[in-house]
Amino acid sequence: MAKVKMSKKSTKIDMTAMCDVAFLLLSFFVMTSTAKVPEPLPVDTPASTVQTKLPDADLVTITVGKEKVFFGMIGQDIRRDALGKIAEKYKIQFTEEETKRFSLIDGFGVPVGNLNKLISLTGEERNKEGLQPGIPYDSVDNQLREWVLAARYATKELHNTELKVAIKADGKEEYPTVKKVIDILQKQKVNKFFLVTGLRTDDF
Repeated sequence: MAKVKMSKKSTKIDMTAMCDVAFLLLSFFVMTSTAKVPEPLPVDTPASTVQTKLPDADLVTITVGKEKVFFGMIGQDIRRDALGKIAEKYKIQFTEEETKRFSLIDGFGVPVGNLNKLISLTGEERNKEGLQPGIPYDSVDNQLREWVLAARYATKELHNTELKVAIKADGKEEYPTVKKVIDILQKQKVNKFFLVTGLRTDDF
C-alpha cells in the first residue's frame, strides 16, 4: 500500500512583532534614562544597605571631599532666587545672562567673589579638577551658611515647603570637616538631613 505523503509546513517564523517590541523597549529605556551629570568634585561615598531614594525636588546637596565643600541645588527657579539673595547679601551684581547661566549649573564650589568668572566658563572647563577651591565654611567667612539660608528662603517663598538637605561626603574624608558642615546646619535648626551612600549587599 502506498504511503501518504505528508505536506511539509514552513518552519519560517515571522519576527516582525518581536523586533517591534524590542525597539519599543529600547526606545523607552533610552528616553527615560538620565545621563550622569559630571561633578566638579567626584567623591567615593561609603557603602550602605539603605535604599532610601533622595527627593527629586526642593533639595540641596552639600558635597564634602579633600576638605573642600561644594553646593548644589535642584531647580532652576531655586538657583536663580538663591543667587539673587546672595548677590544682595554680598553686594555683587549679576547680569540676566549670568543669572540664566547659573540656573543651569548643578553644583559649584567657589567663593562668592569668583562666581562671575565661574559662570562665564563652559561646563567642561568648570569641571576641571582643581579649578574650584570650594566654598568657604570657616567661622570668619562662612559662605556655606549663607548659601543654605538663601536656598531655604527661596524654597519657602517659591514652593511653600521646607528645604531638604543631603550631605555627600567622601568615605575617606576626615570627620572634623563633615562635623563643621553638620554644625552649620544645626545652627539653623536643620537637624534632619540625608547622608548619601553607595549601595552594597548585606554580606559585603
